[in-house]
Amino acid sequence: MIKQLFWRGLLLALVLVVLYQLWIFMHILWWVEHNPSSSAFMRASLSALQQDNPDAALKHQWIEYQRISIHLKRAVIAAEDAKFVGHEGFDWDGIQKAYEKNWKQGKIVAGGSTISQQLAKNLFLSTKRTPWRKLEEAVITWMLERMMSKRRIFEIYLNVIEWGNGVFGAEAAARHYYRTSASSLNVVQAARLAAMIPNPRYYDKHREARGLIRKARIIEARMRYAEVP
Repeated sequence: MIKQLFWRGLLLALVLVVLYQLWIFMHILWWVEHNPSSSAFMRASLSALQQDNPDAALKHQWIEYQRISIHLKRAVIAAEDAKFVGHEGFDWDGIQKAYEKNWKQGKIVAGGSTISQQLAKNLFLSTKRTPWRKLEEAVITWMLERMMSKRRIFEIYLNVIEWGNGVFGAEAAARHYYRTSASSLNVVQAARLAAMIPNPRYYDKHREARGLIRKARIIEARMRYAEVP
């Protein structure tokens, strides 16, 4: 009896896993041609904001890829994933270097996530760290890379990533920080926005932080070498 219950429970768990992957697959398929209105990370952020203010709303406005400043595209590639156009979702050299750096420091000081991996997390996964979260991220990344073009992955990424407290996407970020459109960002503004990506809420409050300015200058120097889809 116990053995039967075990196998039934295992079978049910497998069915649920398959259904969840199918649910993700169907969403990605839909987003090949249609724009996502939100992401798991956006919904979590909105919920957190509304705990303090029930009327809180996110700053977010979709902007088409061709209308986003080439400077911002180059800056984000230079800052987050220089090999984006060439890899298939995972930068193994980057992962190895990040592991070695974190091991040397004794704590997590660097990440090896590609733009595709970051998008997988933002679209579907919670902020909670679980043993299977990294595996699920890898599966979603694999789906994204095989169902979408690099241009489409990058377009969605630029429109859904967090750029401040309640600020999501390039258009909202450009208006929040510079009172302009994402299409009008110059080199310096683009580099500064790209430098904010790893810790946007902190830099939203500390816009003149020395580390931010230093990193923005490094990104600006690298932008000319960035390959944009």
